[in-house]
Parts: sequence; C-alpha cells; structure tokens
Amino acid sequence: MNESVAISIQSVSKVYKLYNKATDRLIEALNPFSKKRHKDFHALKNISLQINKGETIGFIGKNGAGKSTILKVITGILTPTQGNVDVSGKISALLELGAGFNPEYTGLENIYLYGSMMGITKEEIGGKIDSILGFADIGDFIHQPVKSYSSGMFVRLAFACAVNVEPEILIIDEALSVGDIRFQQKCYRKIREFKEKGTVLFVSHDLGAISNFCDRVVWFNEGEIYKDGAPGDIIDEYHAFMTYDTILNDLNDTEDKENIMISQGNSFSNDSQVFGEMGAEIVDAKLLNYLGTENGYITGGEKVQLIVRVFARESLLMPIIGFVLKDRIGNSIVIMNTEIENMEIRPILINKTYVFKWNFQFPMIRDGVYSLDLAIADGTYEQHVQHHWISDALLVDVRNKKTYPTAHGFCILGNVGMTQTIEE
Repeated sequence: MNESVAISIQSVSKVYKLYNKATDRLIEALNPFSKKRHKDFHALKNISLQINKGETIGFIGKNGAGKSTILKVITGILTPTQGNVDVSGKISALLELGAGFNPEYTGLENIYLYGSMMGITKEEIGGKIDSILGFADIGDFIHQPVKSYSSGMFVRLAFACAVNVEPEILIIDEALSVGDIRFQQKCYRKIREFKEKGTVLFVSHDLGAISNFCDRVVWFNEGEIYKDGAPGDIIDEYHAFMTYDTILNDLNDTEDKENIMISQGNSFSNDSQVFGEMGAEIVDAKLLNYLGTENGYITGGEKVQLIVRVFARESLLMPIIGFVLKDRIGNSIVIMNTEIENMEIRPILINKTYVFKWNFQFPMIRDGVYSLDLAIADGTYEQHVQHHWISDALLVDVRNKKTYPTAHGFCILGNVGMTQTIEE
C-alpha cells in the first residue's frame, strides 16, 4: 500500500443472513443442502475507498445506509463477506456506546482494559491517567462500575480514552450526540488538534459539524457509496435528500438545467444547485429590506419581504413554500415554510405564474454573508413531493450598524404574513 494511504478498502461487501425464526437457522445449519431458509441482506455492496493520511472524512447517510458497518469492518470488529481492508497506523475508535468496556468494571479499571486492547502497557497507560481523568471530568464516578453511568458520562470516559492513547487514526461514530453542549465543544476542539497530525473518520447527522470539520464527504445509500467529494458539493443535495427521503432529480449537470433556468435570468447565485421534480418552478426571487430595497443590507430584527415567483408546470393542490437561512459553512439558522406557519395557500394551476410575498421579521444574527435556500413542494409537511429546491439561491448581507437616510421607525412593508397573486 502507498505510504501516503491510511486506509485502503477494496471491493468490500458484507452480507447478513436474516431468518424469520430461530428454528430456521438451526434447520439450515443441520441440512446445508436443503432449501434456503434465510434472506440475504446486503449491508455493504462492493465498496472501494481510499483514505489518505491526514484526511478528515465525514461519512453521511440515513440510518441503515452502511456507515457504521464499514467502520466496524475497518476496525476489525466485523469480517467482510468479500473484499479486503488494509490499514496503516494505530486506530482508536469510538463506536457504539460502551463498545470495548466491561460494564462490571469501574471506570478506572476500564481505562486499563482499553489500554491493553490498544497494545499499551499498564505503565504507559498509567502515565496517561491524569490526562484521561482530566478530560473525562466525571469526578468520583471513576471508581464506580460503568454500568451505573449515564450515557453522557459513558461517552466522556470513552472519548477521553480514545484521544489520549496517541492513535494515528481516530474514528468517531455519532457518539458525541449524547454529550452535553460544553463537552461536545471540548471534543471538537480536541478533534481540531488531532487533525493536524492524524486521520479522522467522522460519522454524524450534524451537517454543520461535517461541513466545518471535514475535508471530504462520503455519502452512503443502501449499502453503496452514492457520492464522494468536497462538503460543499454534497451537503446541499444530502440536506434535500434527508428532508424528503428520496434521491431527487439533480438538474445541475444536465441539458435540462439550461432550459429550466433560462427564465430565472441572473436572479440566483451562481453557486446555487437545483433539485426536484419540476412540476412547479421558482423562476425569480428577491429579498427586500424594510425600505423595500433589493440587494441592500439587512439588519437583524427589521421587517423584510421575500418575494417568490412560481411558474406551475402542473397543478399543485396543496402547495408549500419555504426557505432555509444558512451561515457561511452551511449551518441552518432558520427553517421556515408555510405549513409550519399555518399559512393557507390556494392551489396553483397549470401554466399560471404566481407571486408570493412573505413579510417577516429577520432574525437577530451577527454580521456576515448568509444564503437562502428556496423550495416549493406539494402535499403535507409529513408527506409531500419536492418540486423545486434551489440551494444558495440568494445571498444576504447582514450588517447591524448600518444607517438609513430615513427615520428607522418608517417601514413600507406590510404586516407579518403572506399574500398570493396570479401574474397576468
């Protein structure tokens, strides 16, 4: 294996045998040439992946997509049904809560147990005890059996062990989600430090953390790698996928995008991506400040108006209009739609263009450039069809110390709410 490669995964598959009842397993074992009594579940399907030393890679995907399975194969907990995994470097992994710990042992005893599993002598782990205890910060509970620990205390001790045994590869599988916010921030600071000298594999449903920490994102779906690339190229589409639980039609690399976006002109950001079934199309949008000015600065707390023009390629009986306000690294600041706000919208009819004007108070946020995702769907919040999602459609410049030429109390916009009109 190349010296610059930390982990090389070649054509790995993992198949589980699923039985309807326990007796079927026994009968099949006793009569291997009888009819098959199980169903094959392919947790991983011919996965090939190369991870270079020093990379920080985020694994994303819905539950059951194969993320945790591939991590267990990498760490040796699971043996692949076929394929090979080559690892260069010492791995420290934080997988399921409690993995590698004996619940009957005290926290202190489990530290030595973890060290022995990592090939570290008792004397060496003894030299790291102060660092581990200081990071875990669970006080006298270190002398109690870990079966009495809360999930938060458990992950404190487990993470403290994982990062203090000087690994070359650190693997974290969603375990930090059970910790309190202060401990999570403490862990993320430690991960940043580790990134400078090691390789990190990071599984999380927190897209903000994935965007912030990872150099590369691998998206798993149905046991396969669906996409592999830079966070900025993947996360917007994944966000739409998780919201609507379907792989949306991606128009960004097709000839259809040119035809569909032609009516949008230069309204939207050049970096915007387009997803959806396109039964209705957002053809234009703008955000007005409280004076009714487009492309001006926005101050936190002021009244603004979002104007969205929609062309109906087919009739939508239960339309939903929404937006997501995001910061510069993709964290969602505000998620809003007409269904959440209980705003009734009349059905929109085929071959008609509608103008929606949404008045609302802009959130109190710090200065900076933010982006707005825009979307139109049909149905209910729980069950609907996503017709048009534009990521990073509009850029919003927030400046909280600006001044207007008129009195600040004056506002030409109406009350909070939405209006819907047909464009003749």
